[in-house]
Amino acid sequence: MKKIALIILAMCAGFVTAHAQHDSKSVNVTKTPAKVIFKQLINTTDLKNQEITVIVVTIAPGEVSGAHIHPIPTVGYVLEGEVEMNFNGKTHRFKQGDAFYEVPNQIHKGTKNLNSTKDAKLLVYFIGPKGKPFIAPAH
Repeated sequence: MKKIALIILAMCAGFVTAHAQHDSKSVNVTKTPAKVIFKQLINTTDLKNQEITVIVVTIAPGEVSGAHIHPIPTVGYVLEGEVEMNFNGKTHRFKQGDAFYEVPNQIHKGTKNLNSTKDAKLLVYFIGPKGKPFIAPAH
């Protein structure tokens, strides 16, 4: 999984040469809204009209995020802390330096910060059709 995150990070770095497009919109699944830090439209021969979005998710001490889905492929990387997640029907634990992949349209029941005194931070990459939301409420 770390290899997937590194490949996507390398892809992002290659597209930054023009300039990163910052989006002021936030995602409200935690107390601290996620901030979009990078978005780039991709128009290569193989990836027509695809967009990469990179966000930082901050999860407060002891907080559990709300249930949601990601309609497009999702790769995450734990920047700080340790979290417990329930997605794809299983519970997973990830610590700083771990990467993970979420299958599109699977219910992500929540992410819990396992530390009671420090924030957990995740760097999350999405790639999908231009303008398609990267997060939606769980059905």
